[in-house]
Amino acid sequence: MKKGSNMDKRLVLGALAITSAVSFQCLAQSYPAKPIRVIVGVPAGSATELVMRSAGQELSTRMGQPWLVENRPGGNNVIAAQACARAAPDGYTLCYVSADSMSFNPHVFSKPPYDPDKDFKPITKLFYLLQGVIAPASLPANSVKELQALALAKPGSLNFGTFGSGHNLDLFRQWLNERWKVNIAGIPYKGGNLVVNALVAGEIHFTFPGLGNAEGLLKSGKIKVLAVHSSKRLRLLPDVPTMAEAGLDGVPLKGWFGIAAPGGTPDAVANRLNAELVRLFREPKFVEFLEARFFEPAVGTIDEFVAFMKVDRERTGQVLRQFNVPRQ
Repeated sequence: MKKGSNMDKRLVLGALAITSAVSFQCLAQSYPAKPIRVIVGVPAGSATELVMRSAGQELSTRMGQPWLVENRPGGNNVIAAQACARAAPDGYTLCYVSADSMSFNPHVFSKPPYDPDKDFKPITKLFYLLQGVIAPASLPANSVKELQALALAKPGSLNFGTFGSGHNLDLFRQWLNERWKVNIAGIPYKGGNLVVNALVAGEIHFTFPGLGNAEGLLKSGKIKVLAVHSSKRLRLLPDVPTMAEAGLDGVPLKGWFGIAAPGGTPDAVANRLNAELVRLFREPKFVEFLEARFFEPAVGTIDEFVAFMKVDRERTGQVLRQFNVPRQ
């Protein structure tokens, strides 16, 4: 009797496994059946948002349903991340995650309103930001060395555009203060395009954003790039030195963006999304589009993204502790 019962259990479990596999396969084939919403924590018009909108237009055609971008900027990306974490895990709400939301905020906030591990289903890293030290054309410094000399000659007179305390940009400011033994003040803004606009308006003296936010202003000659955060000189800016060439090797962190879904989203949906995004971000035309806007494609598998975020969060925590960034 007992032997028969065990056999019955195995048969039932086997049938359930087959049913589950068939269900997931059907889900993957039928998905998506309605528009997909992507919550982004950056303002409309920023370079990183443009990437998501452009990708969404391509994916709308390929997947047969609209990809709709919903902007929820502010709060170091807390507002957008929290909204996404609370959404239904059905594949119809996606999260435009970044170093801010997944690596910085868990260390910056004492009680963040979301858990970066439990509340999200990673899909893929998308790209790295190609950042650079930029200044208005009117600033009397045409190199990093001249900028350093200016900061030393006029202590406390220079200010720097950031996204707030505990953010990549502000850590760079603190790192620069320590390295140069100066006191450059940080002025917070809600997005890269707003920082660059403040630069042109004369509100700040220099900053270190993703260069995509400065693309048009670079062409017009209203701003200048003193150094780029890249392992080699950029094809679009061949005369601009790398950070290492300019004497600023060892910049602690690098900005990135990726896609995740609310925790509990089915694997079949996550795998479909990963395949579509990886395919798009590796196509030569889209790679050219990204590189022209100073982004470095970085797509990969779900497991690779999971491992990357774990390492990046640990590294970020170490840097935040190094500069005694207080918890909020």
